[in-house]
Amino acid sequence: MYYCSVGGKNTHGRKLVEEHADLCIAAGLNFEGINQEVACGQWEFQLFAKGAKKAGDEIWIARYLLDRLTEKYGYYIEYHPKPLGDTDWNGSGMHANFSNNVLRTCGDQATYERICEAFRPVTAEHIAVYGAYNDLRLTGKHETASIHDFSYGISDRGASIRIPLITVQKGWKGWLEDRRPASNGDPYKIAARIIKTVKSAL
Repeated sequence: MYYCSVGGKNTHGRKLVEEHADLCIAAGLNFEGINQEVACGQWEFQLFAKGAKKAGDEIWIARYLLDRLTEKYGYYIEYHPKPLGDTDWNGSGMHANFSNNVLRTCGDQATYERICEAFRPVTAEHIAVYGAYNDLRLTGKHETASIHDFSYGISDRGASIRIPLITVQKGWKGWLEDRRPASNGDPYKIAARIIKTVKSAL
């Protein structure tokens, strides 16, 4: 009903969301876009930054700007990864798209699979830093993989790690997306854990 919707019946909070985008751009953040998500009033924004530290910095700045802006509108931001509780609605994640020189240039499916497989034995270590209450979100439903499993697949929104279709279409040159981090996660801890695992595969 609400997924990527338009119109006053289904869309709520657009003024705040678009003003937040403008503030982020004015602050010099590499703001990539917004979209309304599955649940009513649930929105997503995307940032791109080269380097894990800068990515973390920009996320925290964007969060600060968002929280300050809610004071103007009389709203508040719910960072809980399952804001509507045990209902038939999607939770809120912070999908982590990541790449390095190998992923951008290798042109080799086996290399991608080796990197993905490196995440399997350290699933618990990743979940430990991916945000509180994430067990309520990672149920295997609502476009998530189960917190107890690990999987990866091409353009698979229900996998732990999604291999973007465009990465495959470009001859296995691009990036990966870890879909498990929660909306309340610490981006520095998330990035550090991803970097450690990727390096272990190379």
